[in-house]
Amino acid sequence: MLREKIYQSIVELTNGRWSSFLLKRFTTSRISKRLISSYINIYGIKLDEVSEKKEEFQNLQEFFIRHLKEDARLIEVGKHVYTSPVDAKIESFGDIQKNTIFYVKGKSYDLKDLLAKEEIVDQYVNGKYIVFYLSPADYHRFHSPIDGKVVNQFTLGRKSYPVNSLGLTYGNQPISKNYRQITELVTNNGSRCAFIKVGAMFVNSIHITNTKEEWNKGEEVGFFGFGSTVVMLFNENSIQFLENVVQGTHIQVGQAFAHML
Repeated sequence: MLREKIYQSIVELTNGRWSSFLLKRFTTSRISKRLISSYINIYGIKLDEVSEKKEEFQNLQEFFIRHLKEDARLIEVGKHVYTSPVDAKIESFGDIQKNTIFYVKGKSYDLKDLLAKEEIVDQYVNGKYIVFYLSPADYHRFHSPIDGKVVNQFTLGRKSYPVNSLGLTYGNQPISKNYRQITELVTNNGSRCAFIKVGAMFVNSIHITNTKEEWNKGEEVGFFGFGSTVVMLFNENSIQFLENVVQGTHIQVGQAFAHML
């Protein structure tokens, strides 16, 4: 409890308009280009997957939101298969309990706090959830997890706190309090899923690039400008997680993780 209070106090003191401004300004400056090589080495990023040459990036931010080559990620076929929208670690997954409660790093989260709208919460009562955490090493563009119609899209929250392991363990419920963008999709069989993009590390930088009413599985729909987490919610009795869904394992865009029921 004391560790949580200390951590939350430090984060709160450093999370403000000026810290966000300075961080954005530095990562988009030409001087930050000098850090790209070190960034690649520290995080072991595979340059053979990247569509541009390292020298073509003008700053660290450009490299962070890099594109991959068209064949770098294969999308699992099948209308009834959900595929990962991101390259990420599977942080948590399971059943939504006591109607609206799910757990991440031992902390309970309530759909009422995460979604804020009662009529939307009702869609996912007793359903399932999965949480993907994107590290600084990961590709930070996100893709549609399924063929579906966009029926709802809105934004909640103001600030963004860390969502790394420390942040999820000691933070004050960052998943449901951070700046976040929620997209609801209705699939071909009528089931509904919520695709929740959560900002992180003081920077509210989530960009939707696909404004079509219909999303196709695997197509790019946006990108994170900094660290991030994705939460997905599913109707009760609508999906079954596949055997590769194991807490702590890494998954890539296009890999199947659930099957429609």
